[in-house]
Amino acid sequence: MSSVTSRQYSIQTVGIVGTGAMGRGIAQIAALAGLKIRLYDTNSTAVGAARDYLSDTFAKLVAKGKLDNSRSLAALACVTGANGLDELKDCDLVVEAIVEKLDVKRGLFKELEGIVSERCILASNTSSLSITAIAAGCADPSRVFGYHFFNPVPLMKVVEVIDGLRSDPAAGDALMDLSRRMGHTPVRAKDMPGFIVNHAGRGMNTEGLRIADEGIASFVDVDRIMREQAGFRLGPFELLDLTALDVSHPVMESIYHQFYEEPRFTPSPITGTRLAGGLIGRKAGEGFYKYVDGKQQVDPEAPAPTELPTRVWVSSRVPAAHDAVLALVAKAGVAVDEGATPAADSLIVVTPLGFDATTAAVDEGLDASRVIAIDTLFPLAGAQRRTLMTTPATTRAARDAAHALFAHDGVPVTVIRDSTGFVAQRVVATIVNIGCDIAQRRIASPQDIDLAVTLGLGYPRGPLALGDALGAQSILTILRNIFSVLGDPRYRPSPWLARRAQLGMSLMQADAADNGNAKEQA
Repeated sequence: MSSVTSRQYSIQTVGIVGTGAMGRGIAQIAALAGLKIRLYDTNSTAVGAARDYLSDTFAKLVAKGKLDNSRSLAALACVTGANGLDELKDCDLVVEAIVEKLDVKRGLFKELEGIVSERCILASNTSSLSITAIAAGCADPSRVFGYHFFNPVPLMKVVEVIDGLRSDPAAGDALMDLSRRMGHTPVRAKDMPGFIVNHAGRGMNTEGLRIADEGIASFVDVDRIMREQAGFRLGPFELLDLTALDVSHPVMESIYHQFYEEPRFTPSPITGTRLAGGLIGRKAGEGFYKYVDGKQQVDPEAPAPTELPTRVWVSSRVPAAHDAVLALVAKAGVAVDEGATPAADSLIVVTPLGFDATTAAVDEGLDASRVIAIDTLFPLAGAQRRTLMTTPATTRAARDAAHALFAHDGVPVTVIRDSTGFVAQRVVATIVNIGCDIAQRRIASPQDIDLAVTLGLGYPRGPLALGDALGAQSILTILRNIFSVLGDPRYRPSPWLARRAQLGMSLMQADAADNGNAKEQA
């Protein structure tokens, strides 16, 4: 952080450059908070269109009883257009929401610097560009900040306040206060690629793409597993269709290259190819799914086989998982093979963490043609979905018998091909690991990391709380076992995870000597 002498900042008038979806959204929440808004766009007709949009939006909110009419009129009266940048001269804050090009943003801020007062904060709504790099074009970089909202702004109640290397902390504090005034939850982040939310979001998307790229499971099956077994609101491919590949693919490439080809963030050729083919998502009518009148089209699942196995042998390598599987076997009324080794006609069930079914079978000297692995990271009893995994040698008869067994109580079952860490284990462990690495780099506090992710991505828990809920030691085991099989550095555990798992500490807990202050080493 810079040691600049802090100024006093009071924000009453806000200039917004760029009147697209983001600019309009920011104007809406700011006007409703009673701030004076000046809208500017290089396209002169866009300013009028933005004001008309706000008028229509406020009218709809009034009609639905969500906004008082007098407040609607007062908010709209706060919004005026600007014919040129010079009309922003008395603004206390200018937020740019323009094209994601560094040279364009840097040029805009350099021009604004010669117009506004020294007490005016210049904020960029960039999602992935360096705030320090944007500020480098200014004579006074201390006033430049990242102020990253999410689309749609009125509904996505989180905003990232990003300090550049030379930013004045007092200006960031003023933006934090302003966010709360506008009804949003602010989180503070250090200037690093992807900040918090786009950084943390790499886990779900890149790992889901990697699984599909390896031919482990279809897009639909990966989404079903992540939604119904792991408890996420959307699977990775539903999420990519929602954000659209023309937005998400460039961000994936940008973050990957900004981190100097960090393996954890490696993009997939799947998204590049689909982007080139125009299959970008919901707004185009087709992405990973087809959409008719905006509704996702998915074929119904085939019914589960019904012929149960004669008897089942269950590995005892993981005692808790062994007992959970036996409970399901008993519920289905299938006999248990209690031998030290499986009988010649028994279905063989293994419960690996991180390992693939092949490695688990070979490690225990089992007949791979009869081996089925079941994912036990999430509870089997009361599950919304279960995942089974075959070895390349598993017979169709063994696969179908296992499917019938674990779907006997009416719970849907997805059968995937052999994969280190199944689907849910891989994706969840990657999400937790990247969240831990954000904490390790002191990009944000553990609390802000989880708050940003739950509000910005809609995850059931933040990555650190999720790791605590599933057990940091289990997540560490999954990653180490995947790494031992594949040797891929994308699965190397974060030191934050490894050390806290070894010490029995919560992943939410900062170093004791830091007294919970994530900024001490920023």
